[in-house]
Amino acid sequence: MLLAIEEGGGRSTPPSHADALVWTDGDPSRDPEALRTVLVSCPARWVQLPFAGIERFVDAGVISPDRVWTCAKGIYGPATAEHALTLMLAAARQIYVHACRRSWIEVERGSPERRLAGSTVIIFGAGGIGSALLSMLAPLGARVIAVNRSGTSVAGAARTVRTGDLPAVLEEADWVVIAAPLTRETRGLFDSSMLTKMRSDAWLVNVARGAIVDTDALVDALRAGRIAGAALDVTDPEPLPQDHPLWALDNVIITPHVANTWDMALAELRGLVSRNVAHFAAGQPLEGRVDPSTGY
Repeated sequence: MLLAIEEGGGRSTPPSHADALVWTDGDPSRDPEALRTVLVSCPARWVQLPFAGIERFVDAGVISPDRVWTCAKGIYGPATAEHALTLMLAAARQIYVHACRRSWIEVERGSPERRLAGSTVIIFGAGGIGSALLSMLAPLGARVIAVNRSGTSVAGAARTVRTGDLPAVLEEADWVVIAAPLTRETRGLFDSSMLTKMRSDAWLVNVARGAIVDTDALVDALRAGRIAGAALDVTDPEPLPQDHPLWALDNVIITPHVANTWDMALAELRGLVSRNVAHFAAGQPLEGRVDPSTGY
């Protein structure tokens, strides 16, 4: 990351003399207090975080309004969207079932495999991940309803609605993809009431944050057949314990938070840091600006 800073026209210096701080700790499990400790003696006016999801720092009260904060939102979108699409295709084509077999079976009429063409996909959170997924779904012939906080129209979506209107459109969806940040408003949003509004043949796909979904309510909905299945790259709790009931359900696909790994993200992060260092030096707007009042 030092090379990225230099490429942007900056130079490395001790935190006590820094105009800006690029936080490079890539371990999401580490305590945000480590950053708070550094900031005590650091006069930096701008802090760059290496993650897109920064709820741990927000919840810990580290994101103060007296500094400019940026995160990595936007740069991880395509990689995470690829994973979301992979999960959808695995569910649609029953790959998660067929790949576990050790013998050939004859597929008869009425088999549950299906195409994405002609299906309706709700993308909850139309930022970097959602926008990238929307463009990937376009050539596959899927209809997309985008859901965002403002209701501002999203290019390529058949419709865009506000988060408050999500319950009213859920019954239209074959697929509900969660790609939104974890905030006070989204935590536990997909509870029993919300899941009940989904169709019984619809799948829930979560590549954002596990805590946006009420896990107990999801287990109940899956067991009762109120929704067809769930494809999860994130869970609550995480890591998911070995004895958790989600593992025992045959209509669930779980991957261990690998939609965007650190190795995949590093090249994109270097580019972002380099650009933002140059922007900061020139007094230009920074990419990935965080709004402390909303937490993302």
